Amino acid sequence: MGTFLIGFVLAVAGGWLLVNQVQVGSFGGWHLWGFNSFGLSLIPFIAGVGLLFFNGRSIAGWLLLIAGLAIIVAGILINLNIYFKPTSLFNTLMMLGMLAAGVGLMARSFRAAEASLKENAD
Repeated sequence: MGTFLIGFVLAVAGGWLLVNQVQVGSFGGWHLWGFNSFGLSLIPFIAGVGLLFFNGRSIAGWLLLIAGLAIIVAGILINLNIYFKPTSLFNTLMMLGMLAAGVGLMARSFRAAEASLKENAD
């Protein structure tokens, strides 16, 4: 349990430090062939919601709703600009090292727990 907690703390700290060095912005909207296409991306979502309110067991309604949500999430992610703030190589290596060490310690704690369960079963 101690190995897992130390790994978890290292992974969270390394991940937080890495994410803290990122700036996220957008370039001003969803465009398809030069036109704003946000409203067009809402059509499957709205149709799915309408079908589900008419019949909650409608497979087509669920498919349209899920497809609409996927299109909206994909549109948001595609239109993001992600920049890493300048930092020293030492800081970058420390952040990535903490993250990797934490994940490795957590994985090792699971392996040790699995081995002890096998020993107790025998």
